[in-house]
Formats: sequence, structure tokens, C-alpha cells
Amino acid sequence: MAGHVQDRWYKTEPGPDGKPVKVKTDRFGIGLRYRARYIGPDGSEKSRSFPDRQKRKADAWLANIEADMSQGRYIDPAAGAVTFAQYVKGWMAALTIDPVTRESVEIRLRVHALPYLGDRPMASFRPSHLRAWMRELEATGRAASYRRSIFANVSAVFTAAVEDRIIAENPCRARSVRAPRIDPRKVKPWTVDRVMAVHEALPEQYQEMVALGAGCGLRQGEIFGLAVEDVDFLSGIVRVVRQVKLIRGTQMVFAPPKGGKERHVPLPESVAFALAAHITRHAPAETSLPWKMPDGAPVKAELLFMGPNARPPHRNRFNERVWRPALRKAGVEAGRENGMHALRHFYASVLLDAGESIKALSEYLGHHDPSFTLRTYTHLMPSSETRTRAAVDRVFRAAPEAEDGPGTAHGPN
Repeated sequence: MAGHVQDRWYKTEPGPDGKPVKVKTDRFGIGLRYRARYIGPDGSEKSRSFPDRQKRKADAWLANIEADMSQGRYIDPAAGAVTFAQYVKGWMAALTIDPVTRESVEIRLRVHALPYLGDRPMASFRPSHLRAWMRELEATGRAASYRRSIFANVSAVFTAAVEDRIIAENPCRARSVRAPRIDPRKVKPWTVDRVMAVHEALPEQYQEMVALGAGCGLRQGEIFGLAVEDVDFLSGIVRVVRQVKLIRGTQMVFAPPKGGKERHVPLPESVAFALAAHITRHAPAETSLPWKMPDGAPVKAELLFMGPNARPPHRNRFNERVWRPALRKAGVEAGRENGMHALRHFYASVLLDAGESIKALSEYLGHHDPSFTLRTYTHLMPSSETRTRAAVDRVFRAAPEAEDGPGTAHGPN
């Protein structure tokens, strides 16, 4: 046994004949009768009290403590007294992610989780508390995709608490607690006419951003961070090795591409000619930005696109002052679905229509998993019927014409 159960109402003393007898203590009938006590792994004494007639329950509790300690599953009952807000503070301080992601996580937890969950002790959470919080979150009108991100951050906090032996289970993983379901929205790629209309509507020094987005599938930050040395005209390759990111909405830094995943993307001849003409008209300018964090080591690169004051384009200002006016000029409604990311969707649709594999497309887009690419663009893939017709048509078009034609039978089946 990990300890022993003390009876506070009775004590054992030697009787007149020297045999031990039970006698009432001064606490007889007052408070909880049994006190289960044990020494924890840290060497300190732990205890829990039980009422009268619950001796067996106290013994069972101690037996479970002993089993947990022997199997490495022991959790200090006092550890769970820390509140969600207190634990989040320490968890955030030790979080090792890039500054932009850290900022997003901090905002989600501070604005949408701490006001509802912050004061509750970690050990007191039950699935019902998470369900109630998610109903409150849904009532705010936030998009399901954003609520799903908030839920994922809260679940990550509880997972860390389980690993730190603060709580035994993550309440977010209960069967009755489900992450917000994202409404399936099928990507609707732009037409070629729309791509070209936006290209022409942009200021001349930014037009070939469209070529890189629609022709190479680069993200906005990757286009902003593309340097002349990253473009291999001879081999027909674009090396995506950095992006421009915003820290706290103001400080620009160089950082690795999303997910820290560098990649090589085929450079189509048409895009190569467009970039070469752009470089002739606008010489690349050397720029220095901190690496990953505002106090990071400075990194230099000769960027293809520059904003005002010989600095890289500022994402928020560019979207507001350059991209959206170009959309209006091209007759395109401004909206989330028509940001620069729409150029990547166009790129994906072109490659899939040409028969490119999901695996290759995933690599070119820099996705972490081909299954994500498949879920996003599966509806753009040619159907099996379309592929069958096209395959047969190619064979018959390539075959030499015969007098009786391909439809004439030449023998028994």
C-alpha cells in the first residue's frame, strides 16, 4: 500500500489486560472520519479525507495511487489546482514557434478562451465545460475555420498539461466534444481572362507578381521575398527559400517559407520571359531584414519587387492600396476568396487539368501533406470518364487511318 488510512474518530490504546482496544478520540463524530495518507514521489505527504462508512473507498483510493505510481501514471492531486490562465501563461512562455504564429496563438487564447475558461482549475474541467464554451464561441459569429483554430490551440494547452502530469486526460478529446466543422467550400479558380485583367490593372512594377502566383504557385509572402539569385533561368527553376513576414502587424522580417519547407518550382518559359523583362525595367534592389524575429541577424537579398522607400512591400498596405484597387479596376469583387491566394488556386487548376499528379502539385505548392492538396482540389481533377474519353481519343487520333476505320470489327471477340 502506498500509505495508510487513519481513523480520526478512534485510536488504539493498550487495555487493562494489555491487549489493544479502540477508544474514541476527541474528534469523534466531528468532520470526515477517515484520512488516507501517502508519501508522493517528491517526498511530501499527500492525503484525502473520507466520511464515515467509507473505509473501503479510502482503501481503494490508496490502492489506485499505488498502481499509478508503479506504472508511471501518478498525478499530484494538488497540481490540477492551477487555473487555465496560469497554465497558459507558462505554456506560452515556453512555446517554440515562429513569432507570427506565436502572436496568432496568443490572440486567440487571450480573446476567445481566457475570458471563458481562465479562472477554472485545470483538474476541474469536464467535457460539458468545453461544450458550453464552444456554444458561446459559436454565438460570436466567428467563422467555423477560425473557431476550429481556437479549439485546436485550447486542445494543445490541455495536451501539454497531460504530458506535464497536471491532469489525467484532455477534455477536448472526449467523444462528446467535437471541433467546429468547416463548411465545405469548393475552390473556384479564376479564369484566364480574370488573371490577365488583374495583371493589367496592377501598377506596372507589380504586374509580374501575377505571373509568379498564377504561373509558379508562390504565396504572397514568397513573392515579396523572391530574390534574383533564387531564379535559375538556365535550369528553369525557382528556388523558394524565404518569405517576408509581418511581426505584430508592423515589423517586416525574412523567414523560411510556410512550415519551414524550402522547395524548387518549375519555371515556365512564359514566366521566365516576363521576369526577365521585369528585371530589365526594374533592377533588383538589395534589402536587409532581420531573420525570423525583429532582433534576428540581418539577412541581405536582391529582391525582385520593392515597395515605397526602398523596402519590401508591406502586406497590409499592399493589399489595401494596390491589390484591392486593381481588383476594382479589373471588375473583380474584393473579398477573401479574391486575395493573391486566388492565383495559387488558378495554378493548381491548370496543373490538374493538364494531368499533373497530386503529389507533384503538393510539392510545388509547398503543402505539408499531399492529402491536404487532394482534399482542397479533388473537385478540380478530371473525372475518370473524361480521362477515359481523352485517352481513347489520343490513341485513335495517333493511329493510321484504315479503309474500314476503327469502328469495324476484324474478327470474333
